Amino acid sequence: MQPTADGAASWRGSAEALGPGQTATFRLAAPGGRTLHGFIVNHHGTYHAYVNSCPHAGTTLDMWPNEFWTEDREYLICATHGAIFGPATGVCVEGPCPGASLDRLRIERDGDALIVSYPG
Repeated sequence: MQPTADGAASWRGSAEALGPGQTATFRLAAPGGRTLHGFIVNHHGTYHAYVNSCPHAGTTLDMWPNEFWTEDREYLICATHGAIFGPATGVCVEGPCPGASLDRLRIERDGDALIVSYPG
């Protein structure tokens, strides 16, 4: 899945290309000239997008590019410290930061296009 512009104010990708259980990473321009690393996940046919930063350590979740799933592919995992997150909520359900949440990004759908942007 190719973004329309890496580091732009929004990311656009094909919903059809992001099947159930698949993820994609991207970068977004954020306020203050910052760049946010993000990812989108299709969990059982529903799309969710988050900032790619563990609330426990601030590291990216994927130690290997675009690898976010636990072995059973039901939860998201931080490769650094093993924190487990619900893919639909972004809430840590197990590990060093229970109850903490991933920062959610806004998703809109325009036909087949998924458009992810910073909510601020």
